Amino acid sequence: MARRSQNPKVLAIVLAGGEGKRLMPLTADRAKPAVPFGGPYRLIDFALSNVVNSGYLKVVVLTQYKSHSLDKHITATWRMSTLLGNYVAPVPAQQRVGKEWYLGSADAIFQSLNLIHDEHPDIVVVVGADHVYRMDFSQMVEQHVETGAGVTVAAIRQPISLADQFGVIEVDDADQRKIGQFLEKPTNAKGLPDAPDEVFASMGNYVFDADVLVDAVTSDHDLEGTKHDMGGDIVPAFVNKGEGYVYDFKNNDVPGATERDRGYWRDVGTIDAYFEANMDLISIHPVFNLYNYEWPIYTTTGFLPPAKFVHGHGDRVGEALNSSVSPGCVISGAQVHGSVLAPRVKVHSYATIVDCVILDAVEIGRYATIRRAIIDKYTVIHEHAKIGIDHDHDRARGFHVTESGIVVVPRDSVVEA
Repeated sequence: MARRSQNPKVLAIVLAGGEGKRLMPLTADRAKPAVPFGGPYRLIDFALSNVVNSGYLKVVVLTQYKSHSLDKHITATWRMSTLLGNYVAPVPAQQRVGKEWYLGSADAIFQSLNLIHDEHPDIVVVVGADHVYRMDFSQMVEQHVETGAGVTVAAIRQPISLADQFGVIEVDDADQRKIGQFLEKPTNAKGLPDAPDEVFASMGNYVFDADVLVDAVTSDHDLEGTKHDMGGDIVPAFVNKGEGYVYDFKNNDVPGATERDRGYWRDVGTIDAYFEANMDLISIHPVFNLYNYEWPIYTTTGFLPPAKFVHGHGDRVGEALNSSVSPGCVISGAQVHGSVLAPRVKVHSYATIVDCVILDAVEIGRYATIRRAIIDKYTVIHEHAKIGIDHDHDRARGFHVTESGIVVVPRDSVVEA
């Protein structure tokens, strides 16, 4: 086992190869971690910001599925001090050990063991790339070192009624930091000792001693019948040996957190979840507060001018209420309510946008009306066009409509009246 110390050398591995099928059509041309979110951000910016704010400045991002957009964003945005040896490096599937692509999250690490061998860390922090949250991983690492765990798994408390939607951690009766069982979407989960109506749901974030992780993924590679998955195979193996521990996300203290957004975590794996998480950003007291300057979420919007609102006479008034408007946007005599606008969106006069997520460089023509919709990048919406008003018409035009009535318009679309 690696030498433990009060200041261990840490390498962070971000698993960003996910296809994100449930987020189609937003993932038709990009990996799930590259999906824009909250205006100027990409989903991966939240994981990377958490890692960097935790003080871990040597980071590799394992990519695979339709990774060009993701690789471009990382290399253009996440530039660390080379003078100090820090980096955020996207690493595509390398086929170092054979001609196969990554077969699972554990196999992704196995095929990338050269990154660990080159860096010689004491500790490896492994995180997912497609959740929205704030977390100080150094506090989780501190518990990992203290307990001598084989693996430490971050967990968030969820209502027991939702247990069948998560990987659920049942704690050991004798030591509540120890994992008794790790169950995949159980229908008869046992509640927590201190909260019988709650369960621990795995957040997909792990801490290992480096040599222990190397041994684990190497052994998994040689097993028959494994899916090579971190949550499905690696963690249960540690639990069976009595070496799996849980980290309660409720105990994570992030600087600048408000009582309202403390402990916020969202898996934006579906269109509805993605839409709702965007809406969490725009209330007067946001459910997730992007304005926490003590734990910033980093990204870049390039060299864009401020947002502009023009015209203010009669019914031609450019305004956005209860909305988030990114740099480069122009609201020209249009009404925007309860919406999130990414950079370079242009909304022309007399248009109405209500409860929408509008991604980069969308142009919305005069008198257009859009309600409860997600409009992907570079789409042009013509004058008098209507989206989200008649769902049968939306489906007839090839737009995806969820059961809850969220309409998704694919990127580069041209929407006629």
